[in-house]
Amino acid sequence: MADDYVALMDQLRDGSLAELRVKPDQFMAFRAAWNNYPERKEIVGTAERGGDIVYHAEGDK
Repeated sequence: MADDYVALMDQLRDGSLAELRVKPDQFMAFRAAWNNYPERKEIVGTAERGGDIVYHAEGDK
């Protein structure tokens, strides 16, 4: 799956997307985009049972 994680993180930050669920097989692709994302400290993830990670935006809007 070739998701545009930068666009999805932008949507998290602007509030048009409430959460982003990343499956274990998507994690490395997401992480590569997240590492290069300038506002990465605003994107916070919570690990769930089964390996999914749910990301949301945190901070002032």
